[in-house]
Parts: sequence; structure tokens; C-alpha cells
Amino acid sequence: MKIEIINGPNLNLLGKREPDIYGREGFEAVISILRSRYPQVTFTVSQSNVEGELVSMVQAAATHADGVIINPGGYTHTSVALADAIAAISIPVIEVHISNLLSREEFRHTSLTGRYCRGSIMGLGTDGYRLAADALIELMK
Repeated sequence: MKIEIINGPNLNLLGKREPDIYGREGFEAVISILRSRYPQVTFTVSQSNVEGELVSMVQAAATHADGVIINPGGYTHTSVALADAIAAISIPVIEVHISNLLSREEFRHTSLTGRYCRGSIMGLGTDGYRLAADALIELMK
């Protein structure tokens, strides 16, 4: 089983950027936990701050992965192109957000990308990635 994790803008700063909101743990720790918890799953991770690169990553994932965990970051609220890419692929996609978007600024309350995802997890910190992996593994049984 192969799960592609795609992280959007500023997630390369996880652990450093606004730790009161996003925590102090870097993404390396998150992926290490996932790999040890699910040894039967191959996780690949990609990140970009560039919208078009994220679109290409989503499209490419459909050719080699069984499912996608995506945290589109700020593009969640603005990217029709990323939403269209998610809609265009046939593998399941779970959207993850470390913070609770509904408790933040009003512009963050709308997810253009989430509409095309199988599910969304938000507000549970980086544990949302584990919960998304659990969901994808169940879906792919």
C-alpha cells in the first residue's frame, strides 16, 4: 500500500512557524511516527510553496499511490486549480489541517479543496496525519 503525503505552503516551516498554532514538532517526526506505526505502508512525502507544483504532485500521485493525504495550507481557501486536480484523480484523498480552521479568521472557514476530498480532519494537530492514514488504510482494505 502506498500513501502520498502532499504538504502545501509554509509546511516546510512546521515546528518553527507559529508554534502556538502549529506545534513545535517538525514534519520529520510526524513521518517517522507514521512509518513505524504502519510498516506495511510506503509513505512518500512532498511539499511545495508553489501552487502549480502542488497540482502536478496531485496528478502524479494518481499514477503511483493508492491514496493521498493533503494539507493544502493557504491554498485550501484560494486554489480552484488544486481543487480541480483533486477532483480529477480517482484515488481517495483526505484533507488534513493542523489547526481548527473554523476557530480562525473567517476567510479560513471555506475549503475549496475539501469538497473533492473523501474526508477532512482539522484541529487535532499533527495527529491528523495519523488519523488520515487510518482512514485511507480502512478505505483501501
